[in-house]
Amino acid sequence: MSQTPAKAPWDQAFLPPAPHWQGASQALIRDKSDPWVTPFEADPGHDFSPTYVDTRAWFDRLDKASKLVRVEEFGVSPEGRPIFAVIASKDGDKLDPKKPLLLVQCGIHPGEIDGKDAGMMLLRDIAFHGKDGLLDKVNLVLIPILSVDGHERSGPYSRPNQRGPRIQGWRNTATNQNLNRDFMKLDQPEMQALKRLQAKYHADLYVDVHVTDGMDYQYDVTYGYNGEEGVWSRSPATAKWLDEAFKPAMNQSLEAEGHIPGELVFGIDERNPKAGLSDGGLGERFSNGWGSAAHVPTILIENHSLKPHVQRVLGTYVFIETSLKLLAQKGDTLRAAVAADSALRPATIPANFIADDKPTTTRAFKGIKYETYDSVASGKTEIRWLGQADPDLWQLPFYGSHPTLQLARPKAYWVPSYRADLIERLKLHGVKVETLDASRTVPVEMLRLVEPKVAPRANEGHVQMSVEQVTTQQRDWTFPKGSVRVPTDQPLGDLVVLLLEPQSSESVFAWGMVPEVLSRVEYIEPYAIAPLAEKMLAADPALKAEFEAKLTADPKFAADPDARLAWFYKRTPFYDDRHLLYPIAREK
Repeated sequence: MSQTPAKAPWDQAFLPPAPHWQGASQALIRDKSDPWVTPFEADPGHDFSPTYVDTRAWFDRLDKASKLVRVEEFGVSPEGRPIFAVIASKDGDKLDPKKPLLLVQCGIHPGEIDGKDAGMMLLRDIAFHGKDGLLDKVNLVLIPILSVDGHERSGPYSRPNQRGPRIQGWRNTATNQNLNRDFMKLDQPEMQALKRLQAKYHADLYVDVHVTDGMDYQYDVTYGYNGEEGVWSRSPATAKWLDEAFKPAMNQSLEAEGHIPGELVFGIDERNPKAGLSDGGLGERFSNGWGSAAHVPTILIENHSLKPHVQRVLGTYVFIETSLKLLAQKGDTLRAAVAADSALRPATIPANFIADDKPTTTRAFKGIKYETYDSVASGKTEIRWLGQADPDLWQLPFYGSHPTLQLARPKAYWVPSYRADLIERLKLHGVKVETLDASRTVPVEMLRLVEPKVAPRANEGHVQMSVEQVTTQQRDWTFPKGSVRVPTDQPLGDLVVLLLEPQSSESVFAWGMVPEVLSRVEYIEPYAIAPLAEKMLAADPALKAEFEAKLTADPKFAADPDARLAWFYKRTPFYDDRHLLYPIAREK
């Protein structure tokens, strides 16, 4: 007698049950008889997302069939795949800059691909099913897949915490980089291409589509932006517009279609769901943090990973369509908010945000019922989500973030020409620079790093560095031809400070891009420095007092002959003057 084989332990039956869902947005799904049915819709379980090749072929066919849609390549991946965008407009080849523009970026994490399938459906409906009116007053640029190489490293075992699609792409690129950490350092060709596209099509609203994981809850579409609910923001007028003009209308639209929108939050304790929520940090390496610093209204969507793929895709469709409608109605007021933010020139710039120790508010939260059990595997008490909506609203403490550093805004920075790589990154960001056509000596403030630290392991292809303190020196410094002056009196001035101040956790120094300053070139032998040190002590009573105080205060130093001699060497003119001298100067 044959038996049905047991499911493998890696079958996703280990996921919590999904609450039953039925929404009005299901009517958006086209029948197989439609010649423009998408692969997602044609799949019997609506749990499939097409390959890169099939996606591109589908959009190329749409391009040929509709005057409203065209495909545009804007970059090439490390493995040689073209990265493409789909432009939907009634303007022809040249978009009218007077019209607001919505840029929707999908597949920066290719396993989180809801936006691609939703975008295919919506563009089809714009082209053939009566929704072309969406383009009367607004234009759309859709990036179906940003990380195209990661998209093609696909299989059923990419994201264990996510319910569909059944074949998913890989989180990182072919070079094993996470593009969602690259909005500031701009390492990867995919992100560099994205910046060039953003420079060509200036987005009035930028939507970055993801799928989250972590704790279970009732919400299927969560989204957020820096400055939500009156929290501090680098773009306060934009945040206010999103709070007042965008969010209420978006939530109403999603709810009318049967979805449950929620604010973008993160649980602080995966084993205790009611311990509280956090904002996830305000770092500029992510799209929403970068958008706040660059004054580009940016919304980060995190659809809930435990909801079925079909539910998430349809929620994303509604989100994109509603965004187009809101931009058409209120795009002028959003542009006014952006202009106000772009005119800001704060004297000090908060940086290096960390989570608050104490909650700032309490938030009502639509939770899912759960129970706990003792796990033989972990040896700890674990959570078992039950897939049932808790009828009682949870009241959860909410932990915000606060800056640990205040950076003074200089008049400008000077970047030497031999760091052409850093100059190019600034230009990719859209930063305005003044390039020297001849060598020039200028009075500047040079920074010397005090006890910088190197991370013990690599992160995103870099060995990161940190420094908490710098000393400054006024110098007349010669910058060769090709060097640049970077004024901070420009809309991207805040971003410039965050990139070029070494103490900033998002700076080029923090990402390990200026390692040469840590190298000391010349050395001195003990037989030479020891007698020289004795002469220095005899000739300089103040130096002698400083040395003796150091011996008394630091027993470890006192017991280390090499450290003692190095202390004297640093105080001689033989010491390498450029050791720990940051090559990027300030103009006060």
